Amino acid sequence: MSDIAKRLLAGEQRALSRLITMLERGDPEAAATMKAVDGYTGRAYTVGITGPPGAGKSTIVDQLTQLVRKTGQTIGIIAVDPTSPFSGGAILGDRIRMQRHYLDSGVFIRSVATRGQAGGLPRVVKSMVRALDAAGIDLILVETVGVGQTELGIISVADTVLVALNPESGDAIQTLKAGVMEIADVYVVNKADRDGADQMATAITGMLQMSTISPQWSPPVLLTTAHDGQGIEDLWSRIQDHRNFLTTSGSLDDRRGTKRKREFLEAVEEVLSQRLRDRVESDPGLIATLEEVSGKETDPYSAALEYLDSHPLSSNKPDAHGT
Repeated sequence: MSDIAKRLLAGEQRALSRLITMLERGDPEAAATMKAVDGYTGRAYTVGITGPPGAGKSTIVDQLTQLVRKTGQTIGIIAVDPTSPFSGGAILGDRIRMQRHYLDSGVFIRSVATRGQAGGLPRVVKSMVRALDAAGIDLILVETVGVGQTELGIISVADTVLVALNPESGDAIQTLKAGVMEIADVYVVNKADRDGADQMATAITGMLQMSTISPQWSPPVLLTTAHDGQGIEDLWSRIQDHRNFLTTSGSLDDRRGTKRKREFLEAVEEVLSQRLRDRVESDPGLIATLEEVSGKETDPYSAALEYLDSHPLSSNKPDAHGT
């Protein structure tokens, strides 16, 4: 086992920071480290906080962190940043309210850029969550960027998904019908001190009652005013209720197993796509095929099958992406 893997398993935050940086860069050593520590994961619990911009996700994360730290649990926060990883971006803006936790040795905070990836969640976050888990973090909070209805990537990371909304969401009915509303384990109507909060909560409850799906877990609809901590204790209690439900029903292991399978397939697709892009500039056979397709000498689909049969992309030397 490498030195960084041993230090990570010992809970050293500098080793954790270094590994996450290596993961973001695609350092080959990151893949070997993740393989070495994978057997030590599965102890942490991951909560995802998603929803449209302006719903107060960062404030909810801040208040949950303050509350849970009082119990002695360690916390890892992954805040997805929509801006360039070099510009600081939301770290200096939306995340400023979390600054009181930066000096707490029991809290690890890391911002990661979306890098233009769809779903509001870069794939490297999955590896980051496992790294935090291996480092002995008890609770991992993943706050997504808030891209709205397309932000479904969080379900492939979190054990419990919170969908945060605010009374001023506007087209409430359309929001309720959106895909992001179908992934929630807990609904949070934040900024409950504003007009329309009760109506929003009632609308969500009504939609759930009219659903043709009868899940074993009925998602609660909570009202919070996160900026002053109101409703946060109840929210934490419901998160623990959901965790207990998943554990006792056996659904937690099933969920995590499904996520790992999905991540494997995503990693395969990503590596193969990268190898294909690399070959576009260096493989004479592929270049010739592209010209034939462009000139309508052959159709794209059959050309692709013929090319893959004669040039398997998996024959390349494996890339290292820390997965």
